[in-house]
Amino acid sequence: MTEMDLKLIKMNTACYYQKKAGIGKRVLHMGKTFFDKFERVDAMLTNALIQKHLRKEITLAHSLILRGNKVENIVFDYNGRHTDKFYHKAQLMLREEGFINFTAYESKTPGHLHLYIHKGHTEIGEGKRLARMLSMKLAQSLPTEWRVFPNDEMPLDFNILVLPYEVYAKERGASWARHL
Repeated sequence: MTEMDLKLIKMNTACYYQKKAGIGKRVLHMGKTFFDKFERVDAMLTNALIQKHLRKEITLAHSLILRGNKVENIVFDYNGRHTDKFYHKAQLMLREEGFINFTAYESKTPGHLHLYIHKGHTEIGEGKRLARMLSMKLAQSLPTEWRVFPNDEMPLDFNILVLPYEVYAKERGASWARHL
């Protein structure tokens, strides 16, 4: 994976999250118990740290929520077994909804994907509403084997994702868009 592939995410590099050993700190949110395995580090996310992550020496995550409660991406964290089928259905649904910029990345676990839909600066409430709507539309044609971000089901500090390892597929305003 190249540095340019990571720049497509447009993540906030002012801070990052590093995975720590153990179960983590217990957090209660809306009657559910979560365990925070990541520690926030208020330092720049440098290229050297990213390279250590890609060599799997450390595990790093980035926040989806930017300054001013904005989001750049809506993300599907797919944890099923049929990545080809999921990506194909998601790609068709996103094109139908008018999204032409999105990238799927492979995560640490083989067969799992992070599908980043590049939306641009969007207020967090609008991002959550859009994420729910896209998830419901996709659930009409596939069994729900994903989690969508940003969401209300988790504490705000849990809207983080581990940095991806490889590009699975990307879509950038393809030539088919002129036929719509």
